Amino acid sequence: MDACSGCDLRIDGADAACQELFDAFRVREAADLAPSYAFSRLTIDTYCLQHPDRYCVSAKSLAAHLTGVAWVMDRGISEGGLRVMQRWLNGRVDLVKPAVPASRGTLTIGDVHQVADRAAYITAVTRWARSTWEAYALLQVIARAWIEQAVSEA
Repeated sequence: MDACSGCDLRIDGADAACQELFDAFRVREAADLAPSYAFSRLTIDTYCLQHPDRYCVSAKSLAAHLTGVAWVMDRGISEGGLRVMQRWLNGRVDLVKPAVPASRGTLTIGDVHQVADRAAYITAVTRWARSTWEAYALLQVIARAWIEQAVSEA
């Protein structure tokens, strides 16, 4: 089996197959699983943090996904929090992109894509996000500082 270059998921087809798994999961998520936009966004942010070469190219894109996960881990699911961060990032902010970790968590889309119902979905996505957040431990202080800056300017 090949390994995805982003999350290290062992899957035939590597990066393309990992992306296909994610895309198929997102269809199911939107149709049946996600109780809110905020949960759906947590899925997106987590996947993007595990695939930064594709989805976190700029400092702003990294900040968007990192603060999305950080907000949920520290403050809970909040669509209002997402809106605060989106408004801040849509403005003129001067960010320096830090280096991302080489290892990006022990759980991947491969661990969540087969959930059968909403309760299992919430548990699986939250665990996946926490695993990724823990892998980004060295950037947590930066994410929290960005959140504080956004909140203070809101």
